[in-house]
This record gives sequence, C-alpha cells and structure tokens, in this order.
Amino acid sequence: MSPSALDQRVAERTREIENEHLEVLQRLAATAEFRGQEMGEHPRRVGRLSGLIAEQMGLAAEVVDNIRRAAPLHDIGLIGIPDSIMLKETALSEQEQRIMRTHVTIGARILAGGQSALLQSAERIALSHHERWTGKGYPDGLAGERIPMEARVVGMVDSFEALTHDRPFRPAWSLQKTVAFIGDESGGLFDPAVVSAFLKLRRAGVDLLSSE
Repeated sequence: MSPSALDQRVAERTREIENEHLEVLQRLAATAEFRGQEMGEHPRRVGRLSGLIAEQMGLAAEVVDNIRRAAPLHDIGLIGIPDSIMLKETALSEQEQRIMRTHVTIGARILAGGQSALLQSAERIALSHHERWTGKGYPDGLAGERIPMEARVVGMVDSFEALTHDRPFRPAWSLQKTVAFIGDESGGLFDPAVVSAFLKLRRAGVDLLSSE
C-alpha cells in the first residue's frame, strides 16, 4: 500500500471511529432529553438550524459540519439532573435553577478529553451555550467574542427552540413573536452576526422549525 493510500485509509478509519463515538454520545444525549418534556426532536432541530446559520455566516465548511454534528450534544449534561427537577411541571425555584444550570459543566465533563476537532467543539458548546453576548449568562459570565463561536450559534438556536415549543410551565410562543424577540436581542442576549444570519434564513423562507 502506498503512503498516500495508507494515509487515506487511516483518515477514513479515524472518521469511522469518531462517528461511532459520536453515535454513542448522541444516544446518551437523547436519553437525557427524553426525560424532559416534548424534546425528542429537539437535538436534531438544534443541529440542523445551527448548521444552517453557521453556513449562512460564511464559516469554513469543516467548522459548519462540526457545529451541525456537535450541536445535538449541547444538553447532554441533563443526564445528571434529578428527575424531580427535569420533570417538574411548574417554574423552578432559585435553588432548583442553580442545580439545573450545572448541566453545562456536567456536559463539558462528559465530553472532555476528545482528540478530534468535532468533540472539542461539542465540549465548548456544552459548556458555553448559556453564555450571553452582554456577559449575563452562565457558567462563566463570558461576553462578546470571548464566548466560543460554536456556543454563540447554538445558544441562540437553543433559545429559539425553547420559546417555540411548549414547556410544562408555559405554552409555546408563536414563530412571529419569537423571531421578533431574537431580532430585538441582537447585541443583547445574542451575537449580532448570529442573529443577522438567522434573520436572513427567515427572509429566505427557510423552515426554521424542521428537524430534516
């Protein structure tokens, strides 16, 4: 086997192993999501829309692919949150909210140590997707471009997803109301570049709620 053919085979096998690891993690993430409310399609919708936004932003193809594939793992840390909080049908108390917020650090620990760019991206997303552009998010209070790009994209998409679907403590918002909210929070909760790409997709008629 020539050196070039060997290199290609090693790259292919590395990709196969990466995909196998990713599938296991995605199943674990789905288990965590299914413990909650109507969330069976949530990871797939987040992955699809995050990838579309990243592409619209003009990010490199490899980065777009990593975001699309890693985004469904954003809430993998929910596996460590007690059922009494995950399944609660009323608003969480302050103490319960503090416990719920630990899902980001739990998720980052689950994903830590990955050798591939994909899993490293997934770790950054899990940890930082609740950070906010103005620095008022968690767990580290990062602001602006200190927040990893992947997390800025997925954080906005996750918020959009949460608002447009029913939760035990509130009904879903309309698509129109949610899009207006996202637009109003450009430079507030969300990265203006991410919001701009999102709104361009909306104007182009892209189905923002699909998982396919």
